[in-house]
Amino acid sequence: MDPEAGINRTAITEFILLGLVETEKLQSVLFVLFFFAYLVTVGGNLSLLAAVLLEPKLHTPMYFFLGNLSVLDVGCISVTIPSMLGRLVSHKRTISYDACLTQLFFFHLLAGVDCFLLTAMAYDRFLAICRPLTYSTRMRQTVQRMLVAVSWMCAFTNALTHTIALTTLDFCGPKEVNHFYCDLPQLFQLSCSSTQLNELLLFAVGFIMAGTPVVLIISSYIHVAAAVLQIRSVEGRKKAFSTCGSHLTVVCIFYGTGIFNYMRLGSEEASDKDKGVGIFNTVINPMLNPLIYSLRNPDVQSALRRVFVGRPPLP
Repeated sequence: MDPEAGINRTAITEFILLGLVETEKLQSVLFVLFFFAYLVTVGGNLSLLAAVLLEPKLHTPMYFFLGNLSVLDVGCISVTIPSMLGRLVSHKRTISYDACLTQLFFFHLLAGVDCFLLTAMAYDRFLAICRPLTYSTRMRQTVQRMLVAVSWMCAFTNALTHTIALTTLDFCGPKEVNHFYCDLPQLFQLSCSSTQLNELLLFAVGFIMAGTPVVLIISSYIHVAAAVLQIRSVEGRKKAFSTCGSHLTVVCIFYGTGIFNYMRLGSEEASDKDKGVGIFNTVINPMLNPLIYSLRNPDVQSALRRVFVGRPPLP
């Protein structure tokens, strides 16, 4: 490595985000699609949050976590899409070094909270189905708030660790990021210093941030499945599984796209695929979550109707 490469770490003060398409006509179509997706996602998640807050029947631990998940989804899409829309309008694809790191930090912060929050929701289902007699005690409001607080603390530590580690890398050219937002795999490709330690850190912390929640979620649902299969009533089994189906769907989509993106570290040959995964992570997942949780849930559906129609909740 050139010894002068790391002398001036501010040699690059901005990056160029290449985005999804090159031609101006396609950029206009892209703007309309992503602007519409942003409005739908924010509107859907805020509507779900309003239903959880206003409907007394939804004042339960499961919906408390779901309301928090809606806030995270709004935050996650707001970290990446508005800035992308702004670049499409202005036709300026540059982003400053500091803004890039800030975007990366908040993206990993919100995604990290998502990891632990989905785990807390699995734990909630485990207690509700496998330990119903002690559920109200083990999942009281204090416990719910502690689980959310711990999720934020762990995610903050993860995001700050990766951001600080990234500042130790030298960027002296090129500066074209083949993506529509700043993320670790794509920035690793641009570093003119060794990224070996950063990649090892990503794998190690990723194993803790993703591996531990996955193990806990799988363990919870093994116990849930065993308990549900002991229910003699077909209707009872169907109702128990339906309360878990939405959560499992969200978990599979979230972890599937995340593992695909970060475990390969975004090789240059797979950059276009990484963009597709990025769309799933930042747009599709947050947009689908309100639909998934309300599609087969009559309580949420009736609450949403009351939110939009304005009728008072039923006694």
